[in-house]
Amino acid sequence: MDKITKFKEFIWNFYYQNGRDFAWRNTCNPYYILVSEVMLQQTQTHRVIAKYEQFITTFASFEILAASSLRDVLGVWQGLGYYRRARYLHQLAHIIVSQYGGQLPQDSTILQTLPGIGPGTAGSIGAFAFNQPTVFIETNIRTVFIDYFFQDKEGIMDKEILPLIAATVDQNNPREWYYALMDYGVWCKAQRKNPSRKSAHYTKQSKFEGSDRQLRAKILKIITEQETIAYDDIVRIVDDKFERVQKIIDTLIAEEFIKKTAHNIYFIV
Repeated sequence: MDKITKFKEFIWNFYYQNGRDFAWRNTCNPYYILVSEVMLQQTQTHRVIAKYEQFITTFASFEILAASSLRDVLGVWQGLGYYRRARYLHQLAHIIVSQYGGQLPQDSTILQTLPGIGPGTAGSIGAFAFNQPTVFIETNIRTVFIDYFFQDKEGIMDKEILPLIAATVDQNNPREWYYALMDYGVWCKAQRKNPSRKSAHYTKQSKFEGSDRQLRAKILKIITEQETIAYDDIVRIVDDKFERVQKIIDTLIAEEFIKKTAHNIYFIV
């Protein structure tokens, strides 16, 4: 038995015994799967579970999401961070409704033209929503292939891993195959020092506490919870340096998250 065949047998056996169960794995609804994939970008699974249920209950379709205000979308999104993803979903819903009749395209090239959808997310949507044998890489998949095929090597490039992903993807059941890979990747990280550190693309996530990301999330939460709010009140509530708050607010305005009136009153777009 060659190494590829052994690998596939090993991963399937692990999955049959240790596969995880999530709500987004129990649906083939492309909209629900898209929501889950966007939420799972840079966010741990346990933090997504409750928010996913709340989001698809509140915004049950592309049409409902597109008809909702950004303020309402950000209100539900609170707690997940990286608010750009919520805005991308909102923008994406408008495009799907207006240009594609409310149906998510299956073509990866088209998916990558949508806000917030890169090659990896397009590949995962293809596999999970449409059961296509796409080839994509993300952190857990990267971990699996490094752990199994590159045990004695450092500085591994994704371009070295992708041919192995292509060679091993299950042509008949890619959806569950990628579930299996991700579940084993999570197990690997829990059992030993993260093999992904051997990747040439590995970067350690910066500390959240006290960061601009944390302050940005705090400011967005404050403005989202108010219909309008004065700048001085924002500064008072976040209790941070005037210049730092102003810099983040200027960025949020430039990104069209918020607007201000002539009297420095801020509101969600």
